[in-house]
Parts: sequence; C-alpha cells; structure tokens
Amino acid sequence: MTRTLYDKLVDTHKVCDLPGGDILLYVDFHIMNEYTSPQAFSGLEQKGLKVWRPEAHLSVVDHVNPTRSRAPHDAASKVLIDNLEANCTKHGIAFYGLGDRRQGIEHVVVPEQGLVSPGMVIACGDSHTTTYGAFGALGFGIGTSEVEHVLATQTLRYKRLKTMLVEVEGDLAAGVTAKDIIMKVVQVVGAGGANGYAVEFAGVAIRAQGMAGRMTICNMAVELGGRAALIAADDKAYGMAAGKPHSDGLAFDSEQWASDEGAEFDRIVTIDAAEIPPLVSWGTSPDQSVSIEGFVPDGAADMTPKAKAALDRAIAYMGLTAGQSVQDIRIDSAFIGSCTNSRIEDLRAAAKVLKGRKVAAGVQAIIVPGSTLTRMQAEAEGLDKIFADAGFDWRPESGCSMCLAMNDDIAMDGERVASSTNRNFEGRQGRGARTHLMSPAMVAAAAISGHLADVRSFTPEPE
Repeated sequence: MTRTLYDKLVDTHKVCDLPGGDILLYVDFHIMNEYTSPQAFSGLEQKGLKVWRPEAHLSVVDHVNPTRSRAPHDAASKVLIDNLEANCTKHGIAFYGLGDRRQGIEHVVVPEQGLVSPGMVIACGDSHTTTYGAFGALGFGIGTSEVEHVLATQTLRYKRLKTMLVEVEGDLAAGVTAKDIIMKVVQVVGAGGANGYAVEFAGVAIRAQGMAGRMTICNMAVELGGRAALIAADDKAYGMAAGKPHSDGLAFDSEQWASDEGAEFDRIVTIDAAEIPPLVSWGTSPDQSVSIEGFVPDGAADMTPKAKAALDRAIAYMGLTAGQSVQDIRIDSAFIGSCTNSRIEDLRAAAKVLKGRKVAAGVQAIIVPGSTLTRMQAEAEGLDKIFADAGFDWRPESGCSMCLAMNDDIAMDGERVASSTNRNFEGRQGRGARTHLMSPAMVAAAAISGHLADVRSFTPEPE
C-alpha cells in the first residue's frame, strides 16, 4: 500500500486509537517559549505532576525580549522570562535564556542546534512550528492545555488530517525567492484554503530550494490554514541536520521520509514556477498579495457582497486606493527578521541589495538576526557593516522583534512597514500599523527606494 509522507509520520508515532476517531500521538521533541508556557507549568503544579522526559523539551526566550539590549524592557516581560527559567530549572529542561549564545527565535535555534531531523514529530506552542516540515518532519502548533499534556506524557490527542499536494514545477525567474513561492501558494489556495489539511510541497522549484528557503515555505504554510507542512527529506535535509551539537547518530534514509510513488492525496494544486513574480502583500491577510508590477485591486464584477466588503475594509485599513500602483506606496519603516526570514541566507540576500547603497531619507530600517549564532556568523562575514553603512539598525540581540507587537519593537498607528515577516493582520505589528509582506531582498529594495520597489531593478554592486 502506498502512503504519503504525512501518513508515514503519523503511523510511526501512533501510540493507540482513541474514542471518536482520534489517536494518541507520540511527540519526539517539544519546544516552549516564555509566552505560551506559564499556564501549562501551573497546571502541572496544581495536579502534582512532573515532566516525564525533560530531555525531550527545550525552552527559549524570543517573543517578549527586547533586541536593543539584553535586559527585559518592562516588568511583565521580566516576570515571564524569570518564570520560564525557574520552571525549567525545577523540571530539568534545557533553557536558552538571554545571554546564552544559543538563544534566538525558536524556529531558527532548533535547526541550528541539530534538534530536528527527518522522521520526527515536533510540537510547540507557536503556529509556525510547521517550519520543521522542511526536514521531512511533522511539526505543528499546540495550545496551552496541550503543552501541559505533552510535558506530562510526551503524547497528544491528535486528529488525522486530510492531505494536499502542492507542486511547484519549473524554474523560478531571476529575483524570485522562496518567500515569493509561498506567498503565491497562499494567494492561489487562499488563507484558510488548507484548513484540515497537511500540505506537502513538491516539484522542481521546491527541490531546488536550499534548506533556508524550504523552511520559509513550510513556515508560512500555516497561513493557508494547514496545520502541517512537509517536504520530502533528501541529502539537503540530512546535510543540514548532521554535524550539529545534538545530531549524533543521524542515519540517512531519504526513501522512508518521502511520499511513495503513486501515493494518493485528497487535493492536488499545481503552480508554474515561471509565472511567479516578486510579490508584495497589499492588504490585511497573507493571501492579499500582488506582483510588484501590479496594482491594488478594485474588485471583480462576480465578487460576493461579503468578499467586496472584506476587500474594501482591507483597502481602507491600509490607507490605499483601488487601482493604485503598488510601487507608488511609500513606506515609513523596513524590517528584516522573524522566524520566516532571519537566517544567514536571508541576511546575505538583503546585504547584496544594500551593499554600496543608502536607506532613503525618512525610512527607519531595522534588522534582527534570528539567533545569536546567526548574528555572530553575519558579523564574521562583514554583513553587519554593510547593513550599518546602508543605514539599517543592526540589533545586537535576537528575538521575534517587530514581527508581532509583543515587545518594544512596535510600529505606530498608521506606520507603513515593508516586512519580511509572515502575517499582515490588522494590528499585527502595532495598533493601526500597516504591514506589507515580501522577501528580505525586496525589503532592502523598498528601504533604499522609500517605497515598494522591484528588487530586479537593483543589480548587486560589483565585487
């Protein structure tokens, strides 16, 4: 019997069937941050329970910490960070706190440390845990009660998902990146179009991506509504997983952690890679995007009243005009960072655009490397100097930063941000803030131009 990669991962981790059609799923590894774990530890305390396998958990500080300095920016943040450290000390769980060179955004740190490998099931109280699908692993976000359950039992009640195959065939055009691939997929499938599905990405354009690009794609698959994202494990996945501090004993087995030939999916979507342009979001949902050569939509004659109302609301919130060229949209800020696009490869791509150029007058530009080790690598390569010379604020500490308004990097009401992050919801980066999603290189192009701009117009400076 042929099986999909998703079916293989679920089948090999199924403990038993449960009433109602659910299963009990074993979790190989669980990640926590300071924001989503306090209630879970309180639940353990109230029930008199212990953490069953402390070595199968990791805690990091990333959501509420500042990136300008190491000290928490307010009392509430300090309480959350101190509480997490105390709970980890009590239960013997590894803790990567401020000042630890391993600290950073959880979905950057875990691959960096070799804590993910093909065939694993990974859970975390963060929706973008789908990132680990880039390794042929099943990663998904969980709620607070589930965090408590996995701490106590290393298992979760789980409902099997339907399967969707997204094939991106052909070669990408120059200037088009993994971020553009996933933004195109979200545009085509729709936000919520993959509700109830595990989404597997395949095709020539996917296989051609390096691991950083694959992680970007799987990271943003949650914006489709998919609770899991997967890419077949190959030598790239094993190569990145191997040789890390925690990857001893990793054995190569690409045949096992891939869908069988002829495996059946509940839905198949095919996209021509050659038709994907550099994309930018214009609205307040990740599927509201358009080519950088395009225009703010004005609706279609066959739109339902509900869809037209949503379109009008997004345009109004964003302060735009239907039919407006997106390249006429001026920005106030540029941000490069987040679990989607803050790896060394992302920083290198942006630095190529910025080298020898200057950020436009009036634009505040910020870059936050995804981890301390990423920052150290970038500084060793001289990327920090390129960013600083261009006018970017190179932050010394790592964290989620301006991806979400949960720390002191908050966009102001009405502020327009060119952002390499994953979500452009109303208020995501701050109350009244207006977010335009794009690749790191496109953020760099916008920062230089002072408005949304086509990165293909910026040839790198000669070496």
